[in-house]
Amino acid sequence: MADRLTKEQRHKNMQKVKSKDTSIELTLRKALWDAGVRYRKNYSKLPGKPDIAVTKSKVAVFCDSAFWHGKDYETSVKPQTNAEFWEKKIRRNIERDKEVNEMLAELGWTVVRFWDTDIKKHTDDCVKTVIEAMNRK
Repeated sequence: MADRLTKEQRHKNMQKVKSKDTSIELTLRKALWDAGVRYRKNYSKLPGKPDIAVTKSKVAVFCDSAFWHGKDYETSVKPQTNAEFWEKKIRRNIERDKEVNEMLAELGWTVVRFWDTDIKKHTDDCVKTVIEAMNRK
């Protein structure tokens, strides 16, 4: 299946992809703030630069996009255009996520990762999960 967009259109779309302050991050941050959770955003002092870091409780939260972080990657529909590039990129993202989880655990941090769909559909459950992780410390 060929790409429905021209090369220029695809390039323009990909340029608009943000790495921080995404809609899912904003949704979860607002809900956490409303629940009284205070945090640092895009905390660069930690490996992986967590989207949300509750420094007091040592809880690192990542808001992962299903496409970029390879949710159900083995069974999902893969990009047909430039397939080799995307295969390598997404597999490396999956591996990097595991490495970051291990590094943070070694530093005594609890890592919580949410898929974009979970944040969109079950924001309250995500907030509860973060608060539970905070209370375990």
